[in-house]
Amino acid sequence: MTAAGAVLCVSVALTAGPASAADSSYAFAADARTVKGATGTTDAALLDAGRSYRSSLPKGAKLYYRLEPDASTSAYVAVTAVPRGSGKLSVNDGIKVSVQNSQGNSCSYESANFGITGSPHPITAWGARTTSPRMPLCEGGGPYYVVVQRADADDSTSGTWDLELATATEPRLAGTAATNPPTTWNSATPTPLTGEATTRQGGAGFARAASVKQGVWRAGISPGQTLFYKVPVDWGQQPSAVAELGSHDGGDSSGYAVGALQMTLYNPVRADVEDIEIGYDGSQNTASLAPVPPVAYANRYAPTDQVNGMRFAGWYYLAIHLSTAVADDFGAGPFGLTLRVRVTGAAQNGPGYAGQPVPQNVFGVTAQDRAVAGDGGSGGDSAMKALAAGGIGAGTVVLMVLGVWTVVGRGRVRAS
Repeated sequence: MTAAGAVLCVSVALTAGPASAADSSYAFAADARTVKGATGTTDAALLDAGRSYRSSLPKGAKLYYRLEPDASTSAYVAVTAVPRGSGKLSVNDGIKVSVQNSQGNSCSYESANFGITGSPHPITAWGARTTSPRMPLCEGGGPYYVVVQRADADDSTSGTWDLELATATEPRLAGTAATNPPTTWNSATPTPLTGEATTRQGGAGFARAASVKQGVWRAGISPGQTLFYKVPVDWGQQPSAVAELGSHDGGDSSGYAVGALQMTLYNPVRADVEDIEIGYDGSQNTASLAPVPPVAYANRYAPTDQVNGMRFAGWYYLAIHLSTAVADDFGAGPFGLTLRVRVTGAAQNGPGYAGQPVPQNVFGVTAQDRAVAGDGGSGGDSAMKALAAGGIGAGTVVLMVLGVWTVVGRGRVRAS
């Protein structure tokens, strides 16, 4: 009975859907390994390609992790910082991520902060050692070091932050590809989709992002909560999104929340492509992402994030955060959220890699991806994927254990 109950609990955990509107916690990848950041390069722990890790970042710390790509492989790492507690953060608080070679030369650098309201929520910065574009100071195989530190404000009182680190590698091309980024594309703001919205509650992290395709979706979002969605975008396609925060139904209010709703578009390696913030006075308001170019390999040669972030196909993520400041004037919610997602352009063939990226298919869109987006599954829980890959669903596991328990129970009766 105990064993069957335990497996039933595991089954429930594996099949749990995206977080409810009342749950503002971050959902780390189910298979994330715990790793401790080192205070220097000598003891830096190796981050294997295609895996997720959990770590922590104390105030004032600078931590090191290690990557070991070969000379022809590009390596990416995304670091998501999750503040503990609900205390307000300074506009200058954030996270800084860089990748350095063994000579201390910087291969990449990026930072992320919490926005003008200082509302605590998951923020992500990424690092890379790429072979295309070629990086003269960062050529050859590893080791390379991921350096993670906080951009603390002087008056910040926040304590230790949790970290999720996700890695991926991209092989070289089998042939050649264009190296000139686009200078023009269809940059007209697309007309937002209309029609009845389908309820689709967002997930609480990248690994549990709710899958959506082109369409109109609705959810509930509470102050302090971040909802994650993901949409499959193939080579040659352009994603666009509009998030509408519904009107407040609690009566008249003269309040105004600056930066009330934040929406960020991330690419398949969780690199920030673009973001937008809007205020809220109790009347409905919309946040619309600026048009981005179609996904193309050559986009990586562009100087702006809005273009070079659209460098490969795969799952693109939308993270939508409602500031804690909204609760001060308009209550605890949840508030109505309408998400209008559009994907334009015909899917094209990819550039042709000489090997497999890690994780496999991370830089492409499969028929299974499209099916998951249509069904609305999270599609990101590795534990569930492992069961599915073995041909055993969580329900089957429960039935098997219950069957074994029954046989064992009968055997004990006969033995007595």
